[in-house]
Amino acid sequence: MKEFDIAVIGGGPGGYVAALRAAQQGACVCLIEEDQVGGTCLNRGCIPTKALYATAHLLQRLRGADKHGIGVGTIDFDFAVAARRKDEVVAKLVGGIEQLLKGREVEIFRGRASIEGAGRVCIRSRGVVGHIQARTIILATGSLPARPKTLAIDGKKVLTSNEILAIKELPESLLIVGGGYIGCEFASIFSALGTRVTLVEQLPGLLVQSDRQIVRDVEKTLREQGVAIHTEKSVESLDTSGDGVRVRIEGGEEVLVARVLVAVGRVPNSSGLGLEELGVRLDKGAVVVDAAMRTSVEGLYAIGDVTGGIQLAHVASYQAGIAVTNALGGEARADYRTVPSTIFTLPEIGQVGITEEEARKKGLNVSVGRFAYQASSKALCDGEVRGSVKIVADGDSGKILGAAIVGEEASALIAEVAVAMNQGMTAGELGRVIHSHPTLPEMIMEAAEDVEGMAVHKIGRRTKTE
Repeated sequence: MKEFDIAVIGGGPGGYVAALRAAQQGACVCLIEEDQVGGTCLNRGCIPTKALYATAHLLQRLRGADKHGIGVGTIDFDFAVAARRKDEVVAKLVGGIEQLLKGREVEIFRGRASIEGAGRVCIRSRGVVGHIQARTIILATGSLPARPKTLAIDGKKVLTSNEILAIKELPESLLIVGGGYIGCEFASIFSALGTRVTLVEQLPGLLVQSDRQIVRDVEKTLREQGVAIHTEKSVESLDTSGDGVRVRIEGGEEVLVARVLVAVGRVPNSSGLGLEELGVRLDKGAVVVDAAMRTSVEGLYAIGDVTGGIQLAHVASYQAGIAVTNALGGEARADYRTVPSTIFTLPEIGQVGITEEEARKKGLNVSVGRFAYQASSKALCDGEVRGSVKIVADGDSGKILGAAIVGEEASALIAEVAVAMNQGMTAGELGRVIHSHPTLPEMIMEAAEDVEGMAVHKIGRRTKTE
C-alpha cells in the first residue's frame, strides 16, 4: 500500500489548494475527489453564478447605453447561449486546476472517501474499493445546500442552487426562499435576465449580516427590477401537482411560479466519512477545529465549509495554507480579523471587518467616514453613480475596524481596505496614500479622510462625534 505524506479529501478551493501547497513544499500528496476538482465553488457555486452575473451585468449596462449616445435597438437575449458560456468557463477552469495538480505530481483518486483509522483512507468508486495510507489527512469536503423538510425539493420544479445552475431554459417566473447572499445574488441575476422574481425572507430584512445602509441600495435596485420582496414572511406550502408551483406565503398570499429556488443556507458535508466512529468532535455536523485547523484526532486536519465557520472559498484556501504548514511541522494559526467578502448583487457589495452597528454594540467609540459614488468623477464618467463607501474606525486610535461598499467594482475596492486593516493602518494613514485620478479607488481615500472630517470632495466638515 502506497503511503503519502498528506492525503486531502475533497477537491474544492480548500482541498486542491492544500494539495498544491503541500506539493510545493516537496510532500508526497494525493487528492481524493468523488466529483470534479474545484468543488462546489467552481462547479456549482461561485464561478457559474458569476458567469451568469457577468451576463446580467452586461445586459443591465446595454439597457442604459442610450445615455452614452449608443442606440442598441431591441436587445435579443438567448439564455441557452449564456448557459453554454457559463459551462465553458467552468470546464476551462476545471481543466486548469487538473493541469496544476498534474504539474505538481499530486496523485488524484476518483471516488468517495471514508476514514477507517489513523492515516487509513478507504476509497469507493463504481463498486471498487481501495485503500491508501497517509501520515496526515486534511478533510476538505465542503458543504451542501440546506434542504428543509417543510419544503419538498424535487430538483425539477423546486430547486437548490445546484439544480438552478444546471437549467438550460430561462424560467418565466421564480420564487426564491431565503434573502441571504445566495438568494439575493440569484434574485439580481434572474430579474436582470428577464425572469419575474419573488423573494421571501423570514427575517425582518435582507442580508441581515451586512451594513443596513448598504443593503438599502440593493433592496432599492431589486424593487426597480421588479422583484417582489416579502420580509418577515415564511413559505407555508408548495404545490407542484399542476403547471408550475403554487406557493402559499405566510399571511395567505398565493403565488404561481414556474420554479422555486430554496436558498436557506448550507450545511457541512460530513456524513459518511467515518468521523463519528473515529471519535472526531462534531458540532451540529461541523468538524470542530482549533486555530491551527487541527481536529480532536491526531493527524487529522479540517478546513473550509465542513468546519462550520466562515463559508467563503477564499477562507477555505487560506485555511489550507495553515493546515499544510502545521502538517509539515510548522506553527501557524488562523486570523480572521480581516476577511473580505463580496455579494454579487446589482450593485455589488464588498465588506471587511465589523459593521458600524456591531462596533457600537461592543461599546466602541466609533468614527465613520462616508463617500458617495455620485461625488466620484470616475463613477460619473462610467454612468455608475449608485452606491457609497463607508469606513468605520476606532474614534480613539483611528484604526480601521471595518468597511462596507455598495456599487460598481465593490468586489475589487474592498481589497484595499482589507490590506490597510491587515497592516494596522489608521484611517488617516489610508487617506494620505496617493491615489491615481480619476479612479474609483479615490473614493476609499475620500471616505478614509472623512473619518477625520477632511474629505476634500464632500460638502461640510464632519467631526468624529457625528
